[in-house]
Amino acid sequence: MDAVKMPHRSNTRSGRASRPRTRITSPAHTAPRATPPDDRFFRHIVDSMRNGVIAIRRDGSVALMNEEAYRIFSIETNPGDVGRSFRDVLHTRPDAIRLLASVFELSHLPNRAELRLKDLDRVIGYTLSQVKDDTGDPIGAIMFFKDLTQVEQMEERERLRDRLVSLGEMAAGIAHELKNPLAGIEVMAGLLRRQMPASADAQALLADILSEAKLANAIVVEMLEFVRPLRLQVEPIDVAEMLHQAITLAESKTVRGGVSVRVDVAPDLPVLEADPFQLCQLFTNLLANAFEALDGCGMIHVVTAPGTMMSDAVFSGEAPEPLPTVTIDVADNGPGVPEGLADRIFNPFFTTKPQGSGLGLAIVRKIVDAHEGRIDLTSTPGAGTRFRVTLPAVNSGSWFGPDAIGGAAGRRIKGSE
Repeated sequence: MDAVKMPHRSNTRSGRASRPRTRITSPAHTAPRATPPDDRFFRHIVDSMRNGVIAIRRDGSVALMNEEAYRIFSIETNPGDVGRSFRDVLHTRPDAIRLLASVFELSHLPNRAELRLKDLDRVIGYTLSQVKDDTGDPIGAIMFFKDLTQVEQMEERERLRDRLVSLGEMAAGIAHELKNPLAGIEVMAGLLRRQMPASADAQALLADILSEAKLANAIVVEMLEFVRPLRLQVEPIDVAEMLHQAITLAESKTVRGGVSVRVDVAPDLPVLEADPFQLCQLFTNLLANAFEALDGCGMIHVVTAPGTMMSDAVFSGEAPEPLPTVTIDVADNGPGVPEGLADRIFNPFFTTKPQGSGLGLAIVRKIVDAHEGRIDLTSTPGAGTRFRVTLPAVNSGSWFGPDAIGGAAGRRIKGSE
């Protein structure tokens, strides 16, 4: 009998012969290839950014400009700007033009720098970068920027609060040392006037002493008022009534003479929630300042109008939304503010008047800041001055947080306690 050959067993545990396996791949199980995003996807990304973005090519033509860039520069959106020279698109913003024009000449480009747009009274923070090709040659540039105006206003309020703390301590000491002697001078001068009724010369000198003592005491009181923290009693106010009260008080502080005052109140003003006493003092100071500037001859025009201002996503965490405001202009046709003084006019103790304390406009600024508004000065020497006060129509303490000077932390809603 022939021998039977047994099949060879492999050393595998299964005891089965190993066979080469062929992997069969079904087209249905093939990994999908990623589709590269098109240009529209990238444009949607840029348009959705809360920062302004401007990209230019090496020849100076605009490659991209998003909606936020148009808004910050206050330029009307125009899709046809792509391909135009950035100088033409930004012709109303010369500071931005100079910045972009130097991008290919600077060896070190600015990062997290700031630029003040004087015509818009706006501050932007920006970063410049060159766009380079695969060989490292610059083929364009891109600018990222954000409106920092409200951030700067908050920082200015913080600096003002720090100054007021130290100034308040000093003022309290000065007031304590001066008020008592001034009161004594007034009392003794009054007694001397009664004891010397027949002497005309003595009466004139004593009248001057009393007048100067009262002026010094008024300056001390005004200084204390300036450094004292504000506690706003917020309530809906009648703007027209408040302005007429301010005119009456201004006339009691300063000689009006032949100055005419015209008040135009818009009928569609939103409800203004503010402290009526503080606002009355604010406009009393502005009107008294105008009376003094006109020197008894001229015209003051007070105009109110509704408006809006943008909130900042830095504080709200959301996209900026327009918020209702009330704008009140106090304009006169007087000599105007001399050039070079406009930036200092709101500084404490700065004055151009022989007997001024330099605190009237500083108090105005403080009241505006406490209401989280803004005040802008426009003046042309020889043609007149306009103060524009913009106030949020509703309680907006959340715009800058509870630590803002005189803001939400210093507010009390009348009738809520």
